[in-house]
Amino acid sequence: MATRRILAPSIDFGALRRELELPEQFPLAAQREADESAAATALPAVDHTDIPFVTIDPPTSRDLDQAMCLRERPGGGYRVHYAIADVAAYVRPGGELDAETWRRGQTVYLPDGKVPLHPYSLSEDSVSLLPGVDRAAVVWTVDLDADGSTVATRLERAKVRSRAKLDYAGVQADADAGRLAEPIAALPTLGALLFERGLERGAISLPLPEQDIEPDGDGWRLVLRAPHAVEEYNAQISLLTGMAAASIMLTGGVGLLRTMPAPRSESVGRLRGAATALGVEWPDGQPVGRVVASVDPADPRAAAFLDHAAELMRGAGYTAFDGKAPDDPGHGAVAAPYAHVTAPLRRLADRYATEVCLALYAGVEVPDWAREALPRLPEVMSDTDRVASTAERGAVDLTEAVLLAGRVGEEFGAAVLDVDDRPKKVPGGLIALDEPPVRARCEGDLPLGERIRVRLVTADPAQRRVLFARTG
Repeated sequence: MATRRILAPSIDFGALRRELELPEQFPLAAQREADESAAATALPAVDHTDIPFVTIDPPTSRDLDQAMCLRERPGGGYRVHYAIADVAAYVRPGGELDAETWRRGQTVYLPDGKVPLHPYSLSEDSVSLLPGVDRAAVVWTVDLDADGSTVATRLERAKVRSRAKLDYAGVQADADAGRLAEPIAALPTLGALLFERGLERGAISLPLPEQDIEPDGDGWRLVLRAPHAVEEYNAQISLLTGMAAASIMLTGGVGLLRTMPAPRSESVGRLRGAATALGVEWPDGQPVGRVVASVDPADPRAAAFLDHAAELMRGAGYTAFDGKAPDDPGHGAVAAPYAHVTAPLRRLADRYATEVCLALYAGVEVPDWAREALPRLPEVMSDTDRVASTAERGAVDLTEAVLLAGRVGEEFGAAVLDVDDRPKKVPGGLIALDEPPVRARCEGDLPLGERIRVRLVTADPAQRRVLFARTG
């Protein structure tokens, strides 16, 4: 699927910021703490600057949580070195900055700028794993056998130095040309191996294109971007680490897991029905994840199938435990116990889960400040997840409405992604326009997975609302 860009005029996202009550700046005391910590915090004594770490992030990102170095092991298998920014070393428990991070919960991203979890003096400078500078990190070393099974995990605080800041498009181009940098030369092979292992245990990964909003001069571009293969491979390294963290915490009897119910049999049954209606092949005995991985999201029927499959990925949250493991510690999409530990610059929970893992691995008591916080984290993360999701969806809705505001009455080609499953006064469903790349509600009798003609009825930026009606 090619990337498509449509230019929208100047857009003010300020109303969305005010509606969500997003903070404009850090309290002075919290900012002062961050600046002082950036200047005074010593780096760890353990030195891993000899490991040639690199980061892979969007090209404009400066809050770099993760750096990796992948190596083949003698005799077969792989050694994964994964360095995670050591945020806990820079945030004093019980301080003003700590309190402010609890109020924010996570970084919120908007097209005109993010609302960071930590001040920029930390998140984009002293703690970020920027290239060419020494940084404090929590280094995970995971050894895998030739089949991709984990055979050993090590965890420690160490000083690291990234060699390069890479981006997904550049890494994909290098992978396609066979010229990947040595620290990630094994990424396509290892990433594919880990992805296959996930499918074997029942994991589900949706290959959906993303609607992105990018600046373009005085306006904005609405972008429909298909993910690069290396993004999935990169995600597999994070998943590998999150599963290792969950294993450590479950063995130690204390921690914070990222959990999600496994797909219910009746939900899978409905998806099978949708596959039949849409002509998506589902061989007998094939698990959901393999069927999802086999379809082409550029095909409208496959896109409609994937939209239905997304319904299986509901109910994600955080589960804290201390003394007794949860009755169901798994994550339905990962098909294994899993924890968030790889993005502490952007998520509050990762700082605490990482600290628990460090203590358990070292065989020492979990610090009181971390242990006592665990029961409160699920609610905070749930609340701020809603804010972040509302901000992301609201920004796209606003951009779509502004983009189409002068085109009410025009007709467009569209694909039907979903139809109402419950009777409504006016029947309809969800469509995706061919051009521009807009997803919106459409009223009328809609044939699932088919291309239709629609007329724009409403495009209201004030309400962030777009509505179409079927014409043919």
